[in-house]
Amino acid sequence: LPQGKGPHQVGCTDVMVGHTQQGLFLRLFYPCLPRAGAEQPLWIPRYQYCCGLADVTHHSRHWCAPLLSIAIGSCRVPVSWNGPFKPCSSGYPLIIFSHGLGAFRTLYSSICSELVSWGFVVAALEHRDHSASATYFCTAEAGREEWIPYQQVPQGQKEFYFRKKQVHQRAEECVRALRLFQDISSGKSVPNVLHQDFELSVLKDSVDLSKVAVMGHSFGGVTAVLALVKEPSFSCAVALDAWMFPLENSLYPEVPKPVLFINTEEFQTPESVAKMKRLSSRNSQTKIITILGSVHQSQTDFTFLTGKLISRVFRARGTLDPHKALDITSRAALAFLQRHLHLEEEFNQWDNLLEGIGDSVVP
Repeated sequence: LPQGKGPHQVGCTDVMVGHTQQGLFLRLFYPCLPRAGAEQPLWIPRYQYCCGLADVTHHSRHWCAPLLSIAIGSCRVPVSWNGPFKPCSSGYPLIIFSHGLGAFRTLYSSICSELVSWGFVVAALEHRDHSASATYFCTAEAGREEWIPYQQVPQGQKEFYFRKKQVHQRAEECVRALRLFQDISSGKSVPNVLHQDFELSVLKDSVDLSKVAVMGHSFGGVTAVLALVKEPSFSCAVALDAWMFPLENSLYPEVPKPVLFINTEEFQTPESVAKMKRLSSRNSQTKIITILGSVHQSQTDFTFLTGKLISRVFRARGTLDPHKALDITSRAALAFLQRHLHLEEEFNQWDNLLEGIGDSVVP
């Protein structure tokens, strides 16, 4: 996996709050101080996630999970695990990140690390609506884990109603994640159930809660759009190849803030793009661009794992070089975030991308 190209080193830790399914679970990426010999976390944190990925891709756990474990189980994320937080008196802007269907908190480490390297704090959620390939919470009994499996649409149920319920739960989890940072900023003690060597209180005066965006991929992209409706503190959303299907029609007029839609060439349908255009026709600051030569998984970490098995199981690669696709995605996002979070950076050098002007990008 690639390292962030910005001036900051990147650290990360896992945060779990509460002992019930109503709590929160996220991977926190943050600017950190350099540390010699820093440990790098595993990309797939537990074997259960390999079993979940087998379920999601309709392959047998019996052979697919061990194969995935052998193929990608030793892959590490090039960030400093529990690295020392780098304080910032002016406060880093905050991004809440929502994963796609069948994904989990670590599968977007490349884009999250890239944004953090340019001076953001990113909280990558692991949703508990049965859309993650697997997730868990720790009950109040010492050390007992309750796993929440991935769930297909139940037989006889209309997919729209099933997904609509999920997208509302996911957007509410995004809002709760923001509340978590508000609690930390106000000096409340927030115990991390996972007992990491990282004190959340170090964030207290270093996150600027007047500069908060929500971002996500696929099911997470539409989650980010809905989160704008539910929470006025989100200034804007970045939706990577958003799956617009679960958003009910009555909500389109309710989306109050601008959205940047960064689509891949292969995934979107005319119906889906028409839904995005409904939002851009209401708000001239909402932008829609497409990255040529990209596929749906180009915006996940899978695209960097080049093995034939992985490419075949996950259809992970388009014709565009994955590093170039990541560059376009992150630069367009940075330009958009600078504009709507009122950042004093030089990300506006990439403003052209927001109009779909540039190599391998179209409006």
